[in-house]
Amino acid sequence: MAASSELDYRTSTELVGLLAARKVSAVELFERSVARIEARDKAINAVVVRDFDRAREAAKRSDVALAQGERAPLLGLPMTVKESYNVAGLPTTWGFPAGKDFRPNDDALCIGRLKAAGAVILGKTNVPLSLADWQSYNDIYGTTNNPWDTARTPGGSSGGSAAALAAGYVSLELGSDIGGSLRVPAHYCGVFAHKPSLGLAPPRGQTPPNVPPLPIDNDLAVIGPMARSASDLLLGLDVIAGPDEQVNAIAYRLALPPARHQSLGDFRVLVIDTHPLIPTANTVTQALHRLAKGLEKAGARVARTSPLLPDLKESARIYVLLLWSRLAAFWPPDLYARQQEAAKALRHDDGSPASWQTRGAVLSHRDWIVADHARVRVREQWRALFREFDVVLCPPMPTPAFPHDHNPDQRTRQIDIDGKLHPYLDQIFWPGVATVVGLPASAMPIGLSGAGLPIGVQIIGPYFEDRTPLRFAELMEREFGGFVPPPAFKS
Repeated sequence: MAASSELDYRTSTELVGLLAARKVSAVELFERSVARIEARDKAINAVVVRDFDRAREAAKRSDVALAQGERAPLLGLPMTVKESYNVAGLPTTWGFPAGKDFRPNDDALCIGRLKAAGAVILGKTNVPLSLADWQSYNDIYGTTNNPWDTARTPGGSSGGSAAALAAGYVSLELGSDIGGSLRVPAHYCGVFAHKPSLGLAPPRGQTPPNVPPLPIDNDLAVIGPMARSASDLLLGLDVIAGPDEQVNAIAYRLALPPARHQSLGDFRVLVIDTHPLIPTANTVTQALHRLAKGLEKAGARVARTSPLLPDLKESARIYVLLLWSRLAAFWPPDLYARQQEAAKALRHDDGSPASWQTRGAVLSHRDWIVADHARVRVREQWRALFREFDVVLCPPMPTPAFPHDHNPDQRTRQIDIDGKLHPYLDQIFWPGVATVVGLPASAMPIGLSGAGLPIGVQIIGPYFEDRTPLRFAELMEREFGGFVPPPAFKS
């Protein structure tokens, strides 16, 4: 059997294989994960809710099942999940101090599916307040740091999830995404993530504290897996995807089409390296250009422009209006009242992102319908584009991970892009490219900046063709490499 330290950065697929072959036990994997968390997490603060006693018993049951010849996709595999998911008996706070004592009685639907597949849930990972930041800090659990540089953010809102993966605590995580909350932490921490097609994985039970976990549609928002390899993303997605038993499973069954191609050279690729509303750092665009050249050498057909690409500025306007309307549904009454006053003071939409955000928080139902109809038109444009291309590559964010910035008013924060300051919230435009129409998007690492920070790419695919960007990521990982451990966490 491999030494315990050699297990820290194995993939989930490898670990499940070792478990099935009885070359390692579930209890041994559990003990190794716990030891690493207890030894290393003081510097990172990723695993903020720990359920080790129950997890140990679950690992013991997994070993009994394995000894009896039982098999399941994740049987005996230790993992953590984002704090925003209901896990029976554990706190679900979303960072709200008022929710610190809330403990749901039931698991979220996807948590139940993970457990049914044999996963051993060790605990939960940190998030920002209301899941609404590209940093992961709150007054209950404190700040999560990036394993590559503890002075920097690991991303958000699934920042604790990405940090736990990069630090070698677990090999599989569960996050969520509405404004890049899967893809941004993956980019900042050098790991993999997949934002599924909207509606593919039911979110019931990823619910703020004291809010009933009703089976409702979450416009724009999705749940998805995070890992250190592309194949593990598919492993996790296959477990959590499928219709909600309380809603539509009586009539629908999951039947995702296979990936369009099995060879990197067969893919038709569109590369987008600029956005009309925010610049992108040279280190990020250079990494994307190197990747494009590598793909061309591998035989892929790579284009850098296309008249079929929807207008990114118009798409961003629609996205921000719908996003802020969606987020405002969970705001406390005092915050919503302040936004209403700000909207009243704004006499007209001046076309700026700031005015979109203010208006979006207080859209009338009529205005929401108008924006939604505009979104349908953009969706049809993407459908036409994907008749000519198989995947679209673009940056997940304008820069690598930035230093912690806990200014409570995000509207006054700024982000440094190649020496020039830009509004912090304008970073939303790169994640929004895929989110506005619910497209699947896989994120994976493609290199390091000159400062030694991870740089990622998001791979956008056709609606409900999630296996296509996932397979593309797997082929790129095989051809060019993927995850590497942060220097301070290699051993």
